[in-house]
Amino acid sequence: MGGKNLRIGILGASGYTGAELVRLLQDHSEASIAWMTADRNAGQPIGALFPHLAHLNLPALRRFEDVDPAAVDAVLCCLPHGLTQETIAALPRGPKVVDLSADFRLRDSDLYARVYGGPHKALEVQKDAVYGLSEHYRSAVARSWLVANPGCYTTTAELPLVPLLAHEIIDTRGIVIDAKSGVTGAGRAAREGSLHAEVSEGIHAYGVATHRHGPEIEQCLADFAGRPVMVTFTPHLVPMNRGILATIYARLADGASAMDAQRALQQAYADEPFVRVLPLRSTPATRHVRGSNLCLIAVHPSRVPNEIILLSVTDNLLKGASGQALQNLNIMTGLDERMGLSQTPLFP
Repeated sequence: MGGKNLRIGILGASGYTGAELVRLLQDHSEASIAWMTADRNAGQPIGALFPHLAHLNLPALRRFEDVDPAAVDAVLCCLPHGLTQETIAALPRGPKVVDLSADFRLRDSDLYARVYGGPHKALEVQKDAVYGLSEHYRSAVARSWLVANPGCYTTTAELPLVPLLAHEIIDTRGIVIDAKSGVTGAGRAAREGSLHAEVSEGIHAYGVATHRHGPEIEQCLADFAGRPVMVTFTPHLVPMNRGILATIYARLADGASAMDAQRALQQAYADEPFVRVLPLRSTPATRHVRGSNLCLIAVHPSRVPNEIILLSVTDNLLKGASGQALQNLNIMTGLDERMGLSQTPLFP
């Protein structure tokens, strides 16, 4: 493809992930935005919702009923969980689709019903969905028309764990994921728990032992471990806009060492453009990836015998959402997966 020939439609452009996709696509040499939807804000320019995008020459927001999904080559879906299934099922076959919600991530329909509190409403479409952890499902993503973009917590935890489980360097038992996220992970809708007075000057855990990303993480890890994996996953909300830090504790397999883990991660990601394995005992911070599609990983030997500590950081709106979605779309359409994603992290 050449000369901005990849026509993009964005469903739900009024949220944080939609706005990030709009921003990223401005630097994409092959893609242009044909239409954007935001039903409650239909008729408004994107700059009315996001002043930082007001200078761009973009189509006004429209209702979904007023767009022709077949008039684009790809659809990036940023609708809320639960609303996406039937919308994607109603799309004509032809455009590639990347879904940023959780609606197509879990393959087991019974598990989906338990985790999300109701039956899946588009099971025929769900069977076609491919999980989109780009670095590890790349071949499947390239062949698929529908990619379920991973969650932000899951991406941050899975990237360091997958190679270690695949090479049997760590045990499948006793994995503990202590993760902390900025408030944009909760979306842009007005909620009491996202108010400044509720979030600032403190930190708190939520979804303890019940968060929906737990089963998603376990599904992915089991793919590479070759057997079921259960993890202890606890998310925390911290008073910052964006970023995720996952501190992961894992038991080493018999005879394995922290240096074995370091070497396995370095080998797994040596040629990956968006995953960096730092020197042993490094301390990556969320500010080191802010505004970029990068994931930084560090290995620490633990003072507890036969244990390692993994640190992993991402920008929850980029590698944890919109950045990885664009990376997946690039893979699906046969383009260089770095297109539109060359942003250097913002610092400080």
